Amino acid sequence: MITALKRIVEEFVQQQELERALTDVVSQVKEAMSTECCSLYLADHEQQHFLLMATDGLSSHAVGEVVIGFNQGLVGLVGQREEPVNVANAQAHPRFLKTPQVQEDNFNSFLGTPIIHQRKVLGVMSVQQTNTRVFGEDEVAFLVTLAAQLASAIANVGIQKITRKSANKPSNDLSKKQIEGVPGSAGIAIATAYVLEPEITFNSILPRREANSPKELIKFQQAIKNTRNQLGELAARMNTLLPSEVSAIFDVYNHLLSDASLGIQVNEHINAGWNAATSLKFVIENTIREFSEVDDDYIRERVTDIRDIGQRVLVNLMQKDIAKRVMPEQFVLVADEVTASMLAELPRENIKGICSRRGSSSSHASILASALGIPAVMGLNDLPINSIDGHSIVLDGYSGHIYINADESIKREYKRLQTEELELNDLVQALADKKAVTIDGTPVALHINTGLVTDFDIIHGLDIDGIGLYRTEIPFMIRQRFPTESEQVELYKSVLQSYPDKPVCMRTLDVGGDKPLPYFPLEEDNPFLGWRGIRMTLDHPEIQLVQMRAMLRANIETNNLNILLPMITSISEVEESIRLLNQAYAELTEELKIDIPWPKLGVMLEVPAAIYQIEKLASLIDYFSIGTNDLTQYLLAVDRNNARVANLYDYYHPGVLQALQFTINECNKHKIPVTICGEMAGEAIGIILLLAMGCTRFSMSAQNLLKAKWILRHISLQDAHELLAEISVMSCPKMIREVMIDKLEQIGLGGFIRAGK
Repeated sequence: MITALKRIVEEFVQQQELERALTDVVSQVKEAMSTECCSLYLADHEQQHFLLMATDGLSSHAVGEVVIGFNQGLVGLVGQREEPVNVANAQAHPRFLKTPQVQEDNFNSFLGTPIIHQRKVLGVMSVQQTNTRVFGEDEVAFLVTLAAQLASAIANVGIQKITRKSANKPSNDLSKKQIEGVPGSAGIAIATAYVLEPEITFNSILPRREANSPKELIKFQQAIKNTRNQLGELAARMNTLLPSEVSAIFDVYNHLLSDASLGIQVNEHINAGWNAATSLKFVIENTIREFSEVDDDYIRERVTDIRDIGQRVLVNLMQKDIAKRVMPEQFVLVADEVTASMLAELPRENIKGICSRRGSSSSHASILASALGIPAVMGLNDLPINSIDGHSIVLDGYSGHIYINADESIKREYKRLQTEELELNDLVQALADKKAVTIDGTPVALHINTGLVTDFDIIHGLDIDGIGLYRTEIPFMIRQRFPTESEQVELYKSVLQSYPDKPVCMRTLDVGGDKPLPYFPLEEDNPFLGWRGIRMTLDHPEIQLVQMRAMLRANIETNNLNILLPMITSISEVEESIRLLNQAYAELTEELKIDIPWPKLGVMLEVPAAIYQIEKLASLIDYFSIGTNDLTQYLLAVDRNNARVANLYDYYHPGVLQALQFTINECNKHKIPVTICGEMAGEAIGIILLLAMGCTRFSMSAQNLLKAKWILRHISLQDAHELLAEISVMSCPKMIREVMIDKLEQIGLGGFIRAGK
């Protein structure tokens, strides 16, 4: 059945209309399982019922009309149990619901399985037969497997509109659409969507209709002409380099372009009301599917040619539209995954918000957004990237919601909240030259996390205690090659001189995971558990030595350098790093013939194994920094960039809080300074709980520093201890958040955890 399963899923995904796709599925399942009936119901959670959406065996008049309550019938039982229900005689079952409209009196056996996406029941698929029997294990497994594979595709369509009988609208209708993601960076943005895509592929083309068919026909013909001209140039070039029998592949391509059937089929779809790109997508994907099923090897091998030629035509078809794109003066940046290079290339003043399909609250994109003071929402799994460009976006970086083409009442409310945010910012600005101290007089050291030159404009005039984390990888990421030693010296010198009398903590190159270098690609199945951080730089001592030399040279005049080692797992990694630092120091002393200041050396506690080696590590180094972002990720075994599990990533998970308490206690026990440099330190809830745990040194984005100072100056250490004691008995992260939010609202600090003042 595996062949049938694969075919059904592929055809469902490629079908342009959901209703047609559902109808095809039930017919194909009925045939594959040799049953007499297959039906599919979709869930409407607001109305608390299932709506019959497609059937092959029940009355066709019942489709779109018959509803079954969540607590009714065998279909409702499948949804309640969230598992298959296999009944030999359905009509004798106590949950059987008599529905004359569906005309199922002749059916006895029933097998139903839920369609579940991210723990939410989206619908139920069932099969029925007249004879009384229990469906076999293979049949159950087939239906369960199919439902699991269809779930993601169905989830991305927005089934609420379908179940509300709005099927006359295209599935990519964006009217007043609300999408839920993960808060990435606090703030509110209201602007036009500006989509950045790395390349054009058929997978990136969502079906779109176009009323002006003649215009689309001309665009298609021009794309064919341009492709043919390009192939001619390529063929001429290849003829001088390759034997004629090899370069003859271009003759095959030209033949495919000249194939009348290709043009005829595309023209038919265009005349049916689809735009040229959509029409080409339908024809190419259908042709590939047909060729793949042919037994002849030669024909099957032509699939690659068809895919390639189709891709070339698509690029030419879309190129004019891309060239015409004008960057709005103010926009919300939209991408599958926002990267450092994107933020570096685009003008900062134009970016009002960020929407990313991938990523979480502590992904690198979120950290960069927070550092730049740009509101961001990550993990927007249902974000219609290919049809959102140019549409109005309202972005709430506190709740993780975005609104596409919101109505005026929603825009008015968020504009009001924006005004309140500005008022709150004015209040905290009054603390710029004040020290961070609690109501009862406990002094707290506040440092900044940085890596961007723009941060130094933000912190100018602020009373801070130094730079707690300078991310050296960002200058590496925005270049097209490794920076030279001289380039690094100049860069690090400017950072060290920005606060010459205060410590500046520079982390050695920390790439890998969600921070790749464009010129040093790492292809790994699980990059977060792979070759990253100190593992990579120790394997490439030439990179580590150059960076350490540059840091030491930059520190000659200021003598305020602290070096921080990332991703430490074992004692040997620290010992090897110290050896390299000694080598770099000896080389420079010999070359420059001067005394060079020796920097303080620290270790990031972010791999769980390291927190159980604090005593041994403390004998080798001068200080610790706790990276709450990665530590949380590794403790919970959650890829923080994976939208499917982003909701499981939570600093306030009891296991994470207990690990942080243990780590802080160990550092204090061995009398070695410890700083929290993860994003948790910049959150109102986080800094209060960490303060209560015994940490009084924090490093955060420049954008959050004044807010943190305000919070600390409006709470006592005693209050923090009481809050920690209250939540320490709780086992649910959600409950911990709710209690903390309620307490912050009570003491007038609610504006730091939600939109508004």
